[in-house]
Amino acid sequence: MRTQRQVVDYSLQKRALLREVFSGRIGTYEVCDASPYLKNAARFHGEPTEVRCPICRQENLTHVHYIYGDELKQSAGQARTLAELPALAMTLREFQVFVVEVCRGCDWNHLVEQFLLGRDGLVGGAGEAQGGDTAASSGAGSGGPATERRREARQ
Repeated sequence: MRTQRQVVDYSLQKRALLREVFSGRIGTYEVCDASPYLKNAARFHGEPTEVRCPICRQENLTHVHYIYGDELKQSAGQARTLAELPALAMTLREFQVFVVEVCRGCDWNHLVEQFLLGRDGLVGGAGEAQGGDTAASSGAGSGGPATERRREARQ
């Protein structure tokens, strides 16, 4: 996705948690606790992967994408398919996406990554898209009426 930015990957946290589980310090009942809502989201909105569950090793994991943002209003917190995200990214200024992996067999779940999407991340923002030069839009050069007002206010 073109507008994806500020990506946070939780793979190191996942490896540390799995190390704790496999060493016996944490029981599987503590990490295999997916809620019924998460399991339904995986069933209806999830994206199947080719990766086996690290706990039961019987089923493939499913990725669920949850979206959050001020512009979403009542839609915030909903699960969306991967195919819906690019359309949302072109219509909304900015929203956060959380990707959760779920095993529908043993209820393992873990946050995989989070990132921002939206029009604000497009390269060449509104000033360049309308033909404005980059020097003027970055504050260098003569400026405009707003710059002149600031100069007058300082004097």
